[in-house]
Amino acid sequence: MSRPSHHRRQPHRAAAVLLLVLLGVLLSPLAAQAQHRCDDDAVALLPAVPAEQARTGLRTLVRRAIDQSPQLSATRLLADAALDDTDEVRAAKAPQASLSTSLGPSVSRSAGHTGTSALQAGASLSVSQLLWDGGRTDRLIGWRERLADVARYGDLNNRELLALSTVSLALERSRFQQQVLVYGQYVRKMQCLAQSLEQIVAADRGRLSELVQVRKSLHQAELSRVSTESQLRQIEVRLKRFVGEPLPAAEDWSALLKAVPDMAALQLEAQRSAEIAQLDASAEAAQQLARSVEASQQPRVSWTGGANANSAFGGTVRTNHQKGLSLGLAISIPLLDAGNVAATAAAKKRAQAAALQRDEALQSRRARIAEVHEQTTASFDRAQRVSAVLRDSERLRDATLQQWQQLGRRSLFDVMAAEGDHYGLRISLVNALIDGQQSNAVLLSLGRGVTEFLQ
Repeated sequence: MSRPSHHRRQPHRAAAVLLLVLLGVLLSPLAAQAQHRCDDDAVALLPAVPAEQARTGLRTLVRRAIDQSPQLSATRLLADAALDDTDEVRAAKAPQASLSTSLGPSVSRSAGHTGTSALQAGASLSVSQLLWDGGRTDRLIGWRERLADVARYGDLNNRELLALSTVSLALERSRFQQQVLVYGQYVRKMQCLAQSLEQIVAADRGRLSELVQVRKSLHQAELSRVSTESQLRQIEVRLKRFVGEPLPAAEDWSALLKAVPDMAALQLEAQRSAEIAQLDASAEAAQQLARSVEASQQPRVSWTGGANANSAFGGTVRTNHQKGLSLGLAISIPLLDAGNVAATAAAKKRAQAAALQRDEALQSRRARIAEVHEQTTASFDRAQRVSAVLRDSERLRDATLQQWQQLGRRSLFDVMAAEGDHYGLRISLVNALIDGQQSNAVLLSLGRGVTEFLQ
């Protein structure tokens, strides 16, 4: 009784198989046609520029940032003011001259007699010059000169920090510009898949869920693109604050800052950086100040000269004129200053503290170099590995798309997973390369400086 029933189901199964084959024949051209349009979407990238052109572009941005920075204008003025302070102290060793005058009635009493004059006029001229003070003035001049160096190196260090910020922002802008392009391609790919599914669903309503899934992925890709565009605009606002408008056209800076500097060379260059030179000058200034405080207990020897004239008119005193000249040495000898010992000790301790702060800054800088060097190496290594995986992803993506067109070898979920992995890897590659370039810029800043590299 069961065998006839089994034979009756055979025609139905054959019909189902035939229907699937027929649907495959009908729908495959639709999928292939839509896929062909998707494949025609060329890979859009930022225009790559040669290394020298990239160096020129970044150098131009740095110069614009330096020219427009109010902070650098202020540090330049402070450096100039420090030079003027040095000239002021140096002038203490030059001859000094002063003139004083007086005019008015006078009253005098001598030997019990009082004399008055209706008008008395007087003038005096004094000239002096320091000959020797135990080296105190020389130490003060050295102190001011070192402070001028501190201000000058501070200006150079601020320039370097501004250059690093400008280069980092330019690279960050390039990062988001490339990400916007990648997400734009991802959106177009999902749009192509959605159009393909719309044609397929028109013939087979059973695949409507796949269309819903594609549209969901499309909206997610659009959300990523819009979010990245917002981040790009924020970076451009920050960059415009430094360099002004207009910003240069979008370019690929990948030809620059790709070689990781040698660690040993960077460690040596760290000692010659503007920041360490500033701390060196600050420590030397503290030492010079301590020596000047110590020398303040030495005698002071100066030569002095003067001329004076006085005239009295009217009153009980006969009109008379008096003149005088003087020339000699003035010697000042400190005898007792209880606070000088404490002041000298305090100045020496500050000098020692400044030297230790310089050593600490150098050690910290060298440790930072080692850390960033490892980060830079890891970023470029990650970029190479991602690039290798990306090539495999490209082959897998193409194979999955071809098998999906055959309607049965692969599902739509496999296709979307392959596409998502592919574009995710492209974003990872962009991030790894830009991270490496930015770390390279930090390394150069910790050593000889980004500004010197761009020259």
